[in-house]
Amino acid sequence: MKTLFTGISAVAFLTASAAMAQTSPTAAAPATDANSLPAAADQTAPGALPSQGAATPAEVQGAPAPETAEIVVTGSRITRSDYSSASPIVTTSQAALKASGSVNVEQSLNQLPQFIPGSGSQGGGASAAASAGRATLNLRGLGDKRNLILLDGRRLPPSTVFNVTDVNIIPQSLVESVETITGGASAVYGSDAISGVVNFRTRRHMNGIEIDGQVGNTVTGDRFSADVSLSGGWTSKDDRFNIVASAGYTKRDELKGSERSFFDLGILSSFIGQGTFVPSGTNLPSQAAVNAAFPNLAAGTVVRTNALGFNENGSLFSQVGAFNYAGPTSGDYVTFGGVVRQPVARQQSIERPMERKSFFAKTDYEVSDALTLYAQGLYVDSHARTNIGNSLTQFITVNVAANNPFVPASLRALLASRPNPTASFSINRRFTEIEPRIFDTTFKTSQFIIGARGKIGLGDWTYDIYGSRDRNTIHDNIENGVLGNRVNQLLGAADGGASICAGGYNPFGLTNASRISAACVDYITDTITRTEKIKQNTIEGSVQGSLFALPAGDVKLSVVATYRENEYSFQPDAQLIAGNVFATNQTNPTSGKTNVKEIAGELFVPILRDTPFFHRLNLSVGGRYSDYNVTGSIKTYKAELEWAPIAPVLFRGGYQRAIRAPNIGELFSSATGAQVQIGNPPASGDPCDVRSVSRTGANAAQIRALCVATGVPTSLVDSYNFTTVAIPVTNAGNTGLSPETATTKTAGVVLRPRFSSPLLSNISVSVDFYDIAIKDVISTVAGNTALAKCYNQDGTNPTYSAANAFCALIQRDATGGISNVALPYLNLGGLKTRGIDLQLDWGVRLGTFGDLGDARFSINTLVSYLDSYKIKNFPGEAFAEFAGTIDATNSLPLPKWRYTTSANLTVGKADFGVRWRHLASMDDVTQVIRPASPAPGVPHYDVFDLSGRLAVTKAYELRAGITNLFDKQPLVIAGTPGNTLPGTYDVLGRSFYVGAKVRF
Repeated sequence: MKTLFTGISAVAFLTASAAMAQTSPTAAAPATDANSLPAAADQTAPGALPSQGAATPAEVQGAPAPETAEIVVTGSRITRSDYSSASPIVTTSQAALKASGSVNVEQSLNQLPQFIPGSGSQGGGASAAASAGRATLNLRGLGDKRNLILLDGRRLPPSTVFNVTDVNIIPQSLVESVETITGGASAVYGSDAISGVVNFRTRRHMNGIEIDGQVGNTVTGDRFSADVSLSGGWTSKDDRFNIVASAGYTKRDELKGSERSFFDLGILSSFIGQGTFVPSGTNLPSQAAVNAAFPNLAAGTVVRTNALGFNENGSLFSQVGAFNYAGPTSGDYVTFGGVVRQPVARQQSIERPMERKSFFAKTDYEVSDALTLYAQGLYVDSHARTNIGNSLTQFITVNVAANNPFVPASLRALLASRPNPTASFSINRRFTEIEPRIFDTTFKTSQFIIGARGKIGLGDWTYDIYGSRDRNTIHDNIENGVLGNRVNQLLGAADGGASICAGGYNPFGLTNASRISAACVDYITDTITRTEKIKQNTIEGSVQGSLFALPAGDVKLSVVATYRENEYSFQPDAQLIAGNVFATNQTNPTSGKTNVKEIAGELFVPILRDTPFFHRLNLSVGGRYSDYNVTGSIKTYKAELEWAPIAPVLFRGGYQRAIRAPNIGELFSSATGAQVQIGNPPASGDPCDVRSVSRTGANAAQIRALCVATGVPTSLVDSYNFTTVAIPVTNAGNTGLSPETATTKTAGVVLRPRFSSPLLSNISVSVDFYDIAIKDVISTVAGNTALAKCYNQDGTNPTYSAANAFCALIQRDATGGISNVALPYLNLGGLKTRGIDLQLDWGVRLGTFGDLGDARFSINTLVSYLDSYKIKNFPGEAFAEFAGTIDATNSLPLPKWRYTTSANLTVGKADFGVRWRHLASMDDVTQVIRPASPAPGVPHYDVFDLSGRLAVTKAYELRAGITNLFDKQPLVIAGTPGNTLPGTYDVLGRSFYVGAKVRF
């Protein structure tokens, strides 16, 4: 049996999925596109088909690739006849993107070890509403604001006030390859390129028409996706006129948490549909009245200050302890940890639905050698809907009149026993009788470029000048928003609101609430609107060419001058400005403008060539001067060295100073509300919650005193529960910010040995070390970090002082609940990371298999080792080490090891391959921020994918594949059931796709 299993595994490994193998760094002839890197320069990402960059027969036998054309390598603006790079670069082919099975490019790239998955299309809750279906990229875990996204070497339109690019706007059908430089590149490209640059390279020439279509679904049939595109192009016979265009349509269905049993206990909220009475700490009912309402309680059990819910028979139950609870205990309601809760992840979108229509075209006309005119246009209309579950009574107090006719008799007895029996009282509830909140978002994005390029007429000098006009309008409708003042009007009326809308509103219990009339629903709900307008205008001119000749080659210079301006405006609904929408933070209008004038130069010096010990020795240096209208001037620079002692060995290294200037959001944002997940007690949640590990540990008395000092009423502190898993935070801009500065060091070696053995004739290895250190980090303190530091969960407030700087950020209401955490943007402490990237490529010809044709087998492995990832929140603090941890609240998984290994078998016109994606085990982030009581970590995670491709003829091509072959389930984070990171861990399960391409 073991032998049989081994044989089956071997066959599956060799014949499984297409488009997974990679060619070696020498495996493609140089490209001639002036905005790109050749298809396989330096490193290639998992998934390139042999037909899209396979080694030529001469290369397989060890012959060097010809150096015939001049190209531009991402990370430099200087054209060179070779295609080596001093910076580590990963190139992903179009076939690799298709082979991932995804209709979104960010999900394909996030499978590379250098990327940390963000929210993208997956994930629910407040963070999903904030992203509104945007898809962003995050290199090295340094954040999507610290990498620069380019299309053919030019900036794309920003999609947020924070200058982040939504890669959903990329014209995927025309993407020829994606080049990723993982290291600082501000000296070449300007601000934001701290962690690196991702350059999407589109096809420059195309003759004919191409139709490409793909559909996919889970094996259970509950998440359909489709992508279809029509592309075409024409080049004149004299090659002077060229046009390429594409139109695409993408659709992806929604997947709710209720469709995955994993989320049956996800995000257990204490806001429940039955509603709960929240006693006032200064007007408590008598204990005798509470005892009368709970005659069957065990001796010594006290529920006087607990949230008291409403059973269908009119009796009360204690939500904490689940005493006398007579409601549902499955599906949307559970009793977990002795508390009645709703697993709201069941209601939310874990895969958000999306519909996208896109158009892209570019053309150029060569008037003469001195003048080529070109133009480019991009337009994308995207529509995303995000379901974040029912509204809840969060951020707005709900007051019920004591004489409200709907108050059940069991509660009336308690109210009558209060010191002030006629005072109004508060309730908390989830509006399960109202349709869920839907964030319906439309993006209309456009970019128009016109330019001219040509030869100057002086040696090989050329010029390029262009102007770009970018616009992005984002319209957001919050459907079924529940209005606080309208609910309070109904509940404060003596007739329960019957005189305002038909029947009034009875919120006490599931059945009663479900009887609300359509008129009352219309009265208390509204569609809330938000509109963002983002503008970016750019003018850039460059010249480049040879200065003079050295024995090793020409010294080349590139000079670039840029003017860029950004403008942003945000207009929220009047109800948002008033803070009158339940579960949605108060939000204010924001507007601002920035501009920058820059000049940059880059010099390439070939020092030695074809001498003993110096097959090639090159030096590249560069510098940039930037003058920002708000933050002033700043300089960046770089120096890179390439040394090839012999042709098969290349040593490379670099030192770069990079910056990130504060964006409009960080500079000008008015107070803007958001939500931050803090989890459930006892392992997570509010440290003042009596169920938390802080309140039950060795320092419980000191924590209790600090909770009282920071706003928890003394009368409630010994029974205080925080009834949700998220806290409200308020971010605000700061015009006193300075740019972030980063130092990036890289060092590596590329080995391309030329062995005579057929087994080793096509092998290459690259190993690169990186070290990135960022100072004056622009950020807000994370909400969970503020709690941990105030309440000494990480040892930084050993005296338990309420005067602690982090405690000053936290505000509590009259019930002790966290009403806000103030988090302005500041130049905080620092961020450091270092690690090693390794790539191994190996291929071998297997011979000819009769009529099937030639066969070739190849393996590619990309490995990323994270040696360190350190953060300090304030300048005077020590750095804390986070490498090897996972943080669900901030979507930051930082495994020590991450790798993707692909194997590919090509036989004639067919390709078969398998891909293995691995994430190492990780500690929970609480191991760092509160080491005395950490939550459980996660084990290693492995996923296997299969795909195949068949070139039926030159005009017809078929492809298919299975992702997550063994249906690996997502991992539970922090020991909290239903808590995971979609994107990092697969929430869809085993899925398949089929696609076809037709050329005319």
